[in-house]
Amino acid sequence: MIHSARRWRALAAVVATGALIGSLAACSSAATSPGTAAIPAGGKDDGAKLTLWTRAPLEKQAKLLVAAYNSTHKNQVQLTVVPNDDYVAKVGAAAGSHGLPDLFAADIVYVPNWVKQGLFQDITKQVDGLSYKDSINKGHLAAGTYQGKEHVLPFVLDLSMMMWNKQIFKDAGLDPEKAPTTMAEYATDAKQIQSKLGSKGISGTATGLNCGGCLVFTWFPQIWAAKQQVMNSAGSKSMLASDTAKSVYSTWADMWKAGAVLPSSKDESGATWTAGFTQGKVGLMLYPASLLSSTPFDAGVAGIPSTTGGASTFVGGDGIGVSKDSTKAAEAWNFLSWMMSEKAQVGVLAKDDDVVSRSDLADNQYSAKDPRLITINKVAGQGETPVALNFQQAFNAPGSQWVTLVRDAVLGDTDSKVASDNDAITQVLGQQ
Repeated sequence: MIHSARRWRALAAVVATGALIGSLAACSSAATSPGTAAIPAGGKDDGAKLTLWTRAPLEKQAKLLVAAYNSTHKNQVQLTVVPNDDYVAKVGAAAGSHGLPDLFAADIVYVPNWVKQGLFQDITKQVDGLSYKDSINKGHLAAGTYQGKEHVLPFVLDLSMMMWNKQIFKDAGLDPEKAPTTMAEYATDAKQIQSKLGSKGISGTATGLNCGGCLVFTWFPQIWAAKQQVMNSAGSKSMLASDTAKSVYSTWADMWKAGAVLPSSKDESGATWTAGFTQGKVGLMLYPASLLSSTPFDAGVAGIPSTTGGASTFVGGDGIGVSKDSTKAAEAWNFLSWMMSEKAQVGVLAKDDDVVSRSDLADNQYSAKDPRLITINKVAGQGETPVALNFQQAFNAPGSQWVTLVRDAVLGDTDSKVASDNDAITQVLGQQ
């Protein structure tokens, strides 16, 4: 799992993609990618030297996968771990000079743009040939699909879940084994915790009200759980002024007004947004599943509900594909197909308490030891990964229109600006 706080700083931080995206499009449009149609189903394991790039937050998982592959294959993968804040620039420079590695992973937020720009090769035939394709996380596959062609597979998943501190629940007079089944119940529990334990420095809940990435990661699922969408299927129109969305904002406005939200949440921009819960100072929180194994107390885990019930999650993390510059597509596919196999998903990732990318492997010998991991794996199949070319600009960037909408609706305690703020998000999503 992704334990580094930098993963969350990056999720919230602005990355200067505008100029890079333009330059990537210009340089990649003239590039000719090797064809993949003739690749054997399992690729080739003929002793090739392959290169793979990943972001630093995924170093642990990447090293485990590469070590396991190298120890069992003739092909050998050379892994390069790039500092998170340097990754976009490095990929941009390499794409412009035809110097991308054979394989590279990308934050799922960037995948649609990089696929459109031609940075990944088409692996549709190979993906469609996998007998278990229907069990592969659909959000990651969708993010890498352009004009009906598939380009990436899930590399590492990161999910948002509802978690609660069982000891705090008990101390506040709540049942530590009973999860809130709606966000309305969530709010009731948060306010009870605040009432009973606030004088001891315990807050009911916490979030990042100045962190666009934190908010999409944990608030979008509250809408999806009600079987509603946050954008149209093209990712060009925001649907965040619906009655369902407004119920989310009003629930959080109510908790804020009641003092049940950690006060620092107001200006939290992402660097420390999970700290209060991890330190045992927050009762319940919408929280990264990747931090469960490093949470130093007994935490309950459930999917994120809507104000009326259901369960969902934001399926984040990274996708991975064969770069446009690789001349070893068959060997690269050998690594990718192995990566999706039970040997890798269970024998490497699940063994290390990471989330698997295949729903048919959710209940396995390792997750069986901790029912919470089974819950996380199963909720992954109920989650979504939103796809939009301008996702970063509309939602994740500091001061984004999405952040403005949330702050107006929650801190301003009014929905009078929701419609106009939603229209402003649509304008950003539709920019060419």
